[in-house]
Amino acid sequence: MFERIDYYAGDPILGLVEKFLADENPNKINLGIGIYYDENGVMPVLDCVKTAEKRIADSISARPYLPMAGLPGHRKGCQDLLFGKDAQVLKDGLVATIATIGGSGALKIGAEFINEWFPQSKCYVSDPTWGNHIAIFEGSDVEVGKYPYYDTATGGLRFDEMIAFFATLNKDDVILLHPCCHNPTGLDLTHAQWDTVLNVIQEHELIPFMDIAYQGFGEDMDSDAYAIRKAVDMGLPLFVSNSFSKNLSLYGERVGGLSVVCPTTDEAERVFGQLNSMVRRIYSSPPSHGGHVVDIVMNDAALHEQWIGEVYAMRDRIKAMRLKLKSVLEAKIPNRNFDYITRQNGMFSFTGLTPEQVERLKSEYSIYMISNSRMCVAGLNTNNIDYVANAMADVLKD
Repeated sequence: MFERIDYYAGDPILGLVEKFLADENPNKINLGIGIYYDENGVMPVLDCVKTAEKRIADSISARPYLPMAGLPGHRKGCQDLLFGKDAQVLKDGLVATIATIGGSGALKIGAEFINEWFPQSKCYVSDPTWGNHIAIFEGSDVEVGKYPYYDTATGGLRFDEMIAFFATLNKDDVILLHPCCHNPTGLDLTHAQWDTVLNVIQEHELIPFMDIAYQGFGEDMDSDAYAIRKAVDMGLPLFVSNSFSKNLSLYGERVGGLSVVCPTTDEAERVFGQLNSMVRRIYSSPPSHGGHVVDIVMNDAALHEQWIGEVYAMRDRIKAMRLKLKSVLEAKIPNRNFDYITRQNGMFSFTGLTPEQVERLKSEYSIYMISNSRMCVAGLNTNNIDYVANAMADVLKD
């Protein structure tokens, strides 16, 4: 019956985790998967989340299905975070938001919506991008192409090429954008560059789809959402997928959201209905526990303020690790410029290592990262950073 089924080679990132777990070297370090670890190499449970979960546990109750769109407080938390608590676009009822199964679920529902209602549209992703972006959209029968982004020669952006490429696209083509903390490069656009991109999108009537999985890990909550809010100010229709996996450290709870900014309230109502319809036929309703945590933390003023502080502490630790890594590498290889490490934002760094050098780090030092040289900076701490930096210096010098 199943003789024709193809073998699945596995996900390259999750497969790397399996190899890491099987490695018996006591000095092994996992810099592959995008998870934040604290100074002790432990995935933290945020204090604000502990408080929220205690409130949930104190009133143990039945577990009914949630509405297809998720908890109202979860949806409101997504909207306030992305667009600003007092945003006019929210007061005017122009945003259709649903709670989703993580950021991946938001992308999936968005891709299904585009395939159904814009069947001629093609989706363009940055070169490179998070690999699952391509798989999710292609899995929804949306054709995917790539636009110029990262310059391997300079470690910078191919910005002029990117703008010229956007100008060649067809009306209603979708451009998948990373508002902050670009995955995998860590290289973000400036505000001025965002203005230029959004003007081209408006001029050619393209559809921006912004995937923000690391809000708060770049500069701050508001600055990281600059591109989203600028697009709204310009009156652009807009898709936004967001995730609470990283900034609430709720990876396994799968909590995210999809928001669609519409020109009128009537259109927003119709879009909201269609999003619900798609949820119903794919997974019926989102998870409950994580949704309640988001609801409590995002809508309790004191807990929300505590959460902001905890996110910024994570952000600052990552930035400190970037500085330390740069300084050690500069001392080891003084004739090479490592400024790109601190120019990048968020959890990831494109290290510039070749696939062969990445393989040497794994085989000789038990340091694991993705073959494209993406390193999860959040996996570094004061106990392992010298070991990692020295190993990187060794493979770079040879």
